[in-house]
Amino acid sequence: MAAPPASADAAPSPLQSTVAPDVPGRSAEQNETACEDRSNAGSLDRLLPPVGTGRSPRKRTTSQCKSEPPLLRTSKRTIYTAGRPPWYNEHGTQSKEAFAIGLGGGSASGKTTVARMIIEALDVPWVVLLSMDSFYKVLTQQQQEQAACNNFNFDHPDAFDFDLIISTLKKLKQGRSVQVPIYDFTTHSRKKDWKTLYGANVIIFEGIMAFADKTLLELLDMKIFVDTDSDIRLVRRLRRDISERGRDIEGVIKQYNKFVKPAFDQYIQPTMRLADIVVPRGSGNTVAIDLIVQHVHSQLEERELSVRAALASAHQCHPLPQTLSVLKSTPQVRGMHTIIRDKETSRDEFIFYSKRLMRLLIEHALSFLPFQDCTVQTPQGQDYVGKCYAGKQITGVSILRAGETMEPALRAVCKDVRIGTILIQTNQLTGEPELHYLRLPKDISDDHVILMDCTVSTGAAAMMAVRVLLDHDVPEDKIFLLSLLMAEMGVHSVAYAFPRVRIITTAVDKRVNDLFRIIPGIGNFGDRYFGTDAVPDGSDEEETASVG
Repeated sequence: MAAPPASADAAPSPLQSTVAPDVPGRSAEQNETACEDRSNAGSLDRLLPPVGTGRSPRKRTTSQCKSEPPLLRTSKRTIYTAGRPPWYNEHGTQSKEAFAIGLGGGSASGKTTVARMIIEALDVPWVVLLSMDSFYKVLTQQQQEQAACNNFNFDHPDAFDFDLIISTLKKLKQGRSVQVPIYDFTTHSRKKDWKTLYGANVIIFEGIMAFADKTLLELLDMKIFVDTDSDIRLVRRLRRDISERGRDIEGVIKQYNKFVKPAFDQYIQPTMRLADIVVPRGSGNTVAIDLIVQHVHSQLEERELSVRAALASAHQCHPLPQTLSVLKSTPQVRGMHTIIRDKETSRDEFIFYSKRLMRLLIEHALSFLPFQDCTVQTPQGQDYVGKCYAGKQITGVSILRAGETMEPALRAVCKDVRIGTILIQTNQLTGEPELHYLRLPKDISDDHVILMDCTVSTGAAAMMAVRVLLDHDVPEDKIFLLSLLMAEMGVHSVAYAFPRVRIITTAVDKRVNDLFRIIPGIGNFGDRYFGTDAVPDGSDEEETASVG
């Protein structure tokens, strides 16, 4: 998530007139005139065809997931209860790319509204809406001055950074995390902070020049042109630029006549012939939108994967991989395992001895980090040649909820360690793991990452978590998977898919039963640790999610 996915907050109706702040660089008289223009912007609304009530205003922002997704909100987190199914196969590689839809059309033709209607009608998790407006080029000082006087052509193909658009769309189709610029239309510049997008099963890319580049066209699986009457587009543009972008009527009309209309005739309208579907009347054409949604659903069905079943039938009778390290089974370690495996053990004792094992496991894991020689001087004035950590930083990532219990042990031995979280749950209908939520520290790609989950049976959840880290550019050999107990199947699954990931555990059990529970095992670790009721037929490694 993206950063994790986030839905747009509720905002005033598009028919409401809003007052924008004063625009830098204008005189007080100019700002007063602009305010008068904005106060009259509402009168333009009567020229528009009626629209349905309750629809949020058009925003030029990037957004993930459907407009009103199923959510579980807490004081600090927003958890998506419709999770993202596997986007990779049992080899850990993406087998099919995300489905990319291109939405083209003139300025203010209703592309964003159509995109939101498609997202809402699709009713599938993890949809990315990517706006071309985010990719305007950085202007020079001279171009900034021209833009302030409405003399810069923002409706020309040269105004867009197509190289960045193409590289961003390619990464999203490959399932990778991307950074997207945020463009400020009041200052004609990119903001300092960029937005993180991640986790696209469907990508909707919209913009006036969406079909203007040959390489970009090849990335689009479906091309839709939104065709709206020019008078309606002009009224919409006047209302938007006055109320949302701090422009005056004279400037908007000047820019429209000088740049917008000629650009539509020369660059945009000719691309209509490249579209697979033309949607007349934009968002008012519900029949066309229904047909689009049906086609996208059929494409998504072809992309469905069954990972857990493939894992259960693979890698049998193979020797354990060399990347596996098992904590030495001393009488102390075996004694603690005896206690936590005993079904009669009280919750207090279960927690106490689990924490002891976690501390030993993490101390053992740290020995696999890279170290280099370093010399220090002792209080006696003598040199001591020792070792120091040779990496940049250590980050812990816990697979919720059981992996969260290992965080205190990691914090106890790693000062200033950063912590991220990933929520993966099992869909009871499909039996597949689903990604619901993630929160990762910035610049995690530079760190050694300790991935924590208390039990790993088939390895399906662990594989998904590793895939998330790889999608965020964490090198495979910098990932350390830690678990108190693993099944041989889970070890083989992770090692086969990601042969450079170091796997570290305190014990490995032989079998997994038909319910994906480790045998002899430990039971459901999260239920025993947190004192919650067990969910019937659930696996050891993931929580189960009820789906409707």
